[in-house]
Amino acid sequence: MIPTSNLASLLLQTARRLPDRPGLVWRDASWSWARIAERVQAAAGALRARGIGQGDRVMVHARNGNAIFESCWACWLIGAVWVPTNFRLSPPEAAFLAANAACRAHIVDTGFPEHRSAAKAENAACILEVAIGEGAGLSWDDLVEEGRAAPVTETANVDRDHPAWLFYTSGTTGRPKGGTLTHGQLAFVVVNHIADLMPGLSHHDASLVVAPLSHGAGIHAMAQVARGAVSVLMPGERLDVPEAWRLVEKHRVSNMFTVPTILNALCRDASVDAHDHSSLRHVIYAGAPMYREDQKHALRKLGPCLVQYFGLGEVTGNITVLPPEWHSIEDDPAFPIGSCGYPRTGIEIAILDGENRRLPANETGEICIRGPAVMAGYFQNPAANEKAFAGGWFHTGDLGHLDARGFLTITGRQSDMYISGGSNVYPREVEEVLLTFPGVAEACVVGVPHEKWGETGVAVLVPAEGAAIDPAAVMAHLDGRLGRYKWPSKVVLWDALPRSGYGKVPKNEVKRLLAERGEA
Repeated sequence: MIPTSNLASLLLQTARRLPDRPGLVWRDASWSWARIAERVQAAAGALRARGIGQGDRVMVHARNGNAIFESCWACWLIGAVWVPTNFRLSPPEAAFLAANAACRAHIVDTGFPEHRSAAKAENAACILEVAIGEGAGLSWDDLVEEGRAAPVTETANVDRDHPAWLFYTSGTTGRPKGGTLTHGQLAFVVVNHIADLMPGLSHHDASLVVAPLSHGAGIHAMAQVARGAVSVLMPGERLDVPEAWRLVEKHRVSNMFTVPTILNALCRDASVDAHDHSSLRHVIYAGAPMYREDQKHALRKLGPCLVQYFGLGEVTGNITVLPPEWHSIEDDPAFPIGSCGYPRTGIEIAILDGENRRLPANETGEICIRGPAVMAGYFQNPAANEKAFAGGWFHTGDLGHLDARGFLTITGRQSDMYISGGSNVYPREVEEVLLTFPGVAEACVVGVPHEKWGETGVAVLVPAEGAAIDPAAVMAHLDGRLGRYKWPSKVVLWDALPRSGYGKVPKNEVKRLLAERGEA
């Protein structure tokens, strides 16, 4: 056992240092750090009195709001494990996570009664149900009031590897797996986020939350808590772009965590030019590739404040960073164009072949990492752990290469790559070229069976508003820009691409829809 600091100490220390400063803003309400800490300590006392304790898992299925923000700290304060779910999951999917983690408590937003029922029916381990909102039994606010008589004032003792958060993968290749994030690991991640993503972060900063706190945005918020920066939540669960820019201007927002789809929406809406966003210093994007044309547009609109990182839930986002000084609108060879950055502080990256041997610079293989940001393992899943940690490295499942300077370029998921006529084709490379064709707003390339070549590509394009795209002209555009073996055999036009609850385009779903529509 290696004793370590309890993550809840980050909140308690900030509340002592900055009691009257705002810590959270949502809609018309504002909570000071002292008030947040008081509510968290009371909730923790009530959870403990109702039988939730050290090591117990607590599922939280909720939209962004003060309750989900408070719930993680209350869990950690008593040594319990936070198990947030993506609120866009279906009832059976949420119920699977509750049962898989054998959660002792379910905290569910009243907007999801079917999720609450499904989780209760599926998970016999649950002894406590709490509602976020009124009219469904014991509410989160009731729990807070109940615990005021005996709040928890001291953090539970934890060791470095004590579980704090079960971070479930999106399950694009099967059932979701719960990555075990620990107190010691997450403490490193918070420090790393501050050092590598938001240097200089302090209580004078403000952060706009435009993504669910259940995942990457929640980890981003932990860094704000550590430094006393206020987190400003969007008023609803849907992205209201004009409202986002209004909040940036009103609160002088200096940082935000986004994914490329959100960043594109923010930068391509007319409201970006209607509000003052000069306060932005760190606009962080991650979670999916950002195509070069979109990146250039964002730089033109926002200036030199973009920060890219590459990461996975299992390594809490900590793999690479591409800070503002390494972004460029011009295609200058001095800049790592198309790269997602260099290794985060304390992280080591290797490109491995199928035999777990290191590959030299500029050779493509699987991106593997090691360092203190890597999870302790998948929850009760030894087979997945054996595969993920083969050869002493964590295997990301992503393909890419390192250049001579150590900058990483991602070429795609192992599962996305297809082999056409004996040659590997990486869809992202093709998609980058397709996005340079005038009028193309989005592009997705998938491999489908072909009787002659084994596999071939189909390109699905989404035209920009008002644009008319000629598939033949698109193919002609590829000439001289892409080797012929990489060309898709077919170009189809759709109004929109499907998206997962995490904002990503699931390529298996694209393949399914192509087959269903007879376009493959």
